[in-house]
Amino acid sequence: MTQLLAIAAGGAVGAVLRFWMSSGVYALLGRTFPWGTLAVNVLGSLAMGFLYVWLLDRLSVGPSARAFVLIGLLGAFTTFSTFSIETMNLLEAGDLLKAGLNMALSVALCVGAAAFGILLGRQL
Repeated sequence: MTQLLAIAAGGAVGAVLRFWMSSGVYALLGRTFPWGTLAVNVLGSLAMGFLYVWLLDRLSVGPSARAFVLIGLLGAFTTFSTFSIETMNLLEAGDLLKAGLNMALSVALCVGAAAFGILLGRQL
């Protein structure tokens, strides 16, 4: 039960952080490309890689704290479902170039960011 509450609390925080960050990015760059979702997913992937190493290997925090951060906060912060619907919207609008670019950048940058986060977490 403690882990469920930790996940729920982390999810609430992560969802609000996602909204603030993506809204800020869209305010800066506009909505002609899903920059807000991409930025959230790349940052979330970097944080997931780094915190995964730190919370499990370096700090040895308990399962509720790990659940709060990794499952709740970062699970709600990253937005794969939003990425999917935004990509479908681009495809349905006939903007194949932007849809393909969004898919390629999201996969490459997010996996790369997670790898960098793991490397960073192991080095510090």
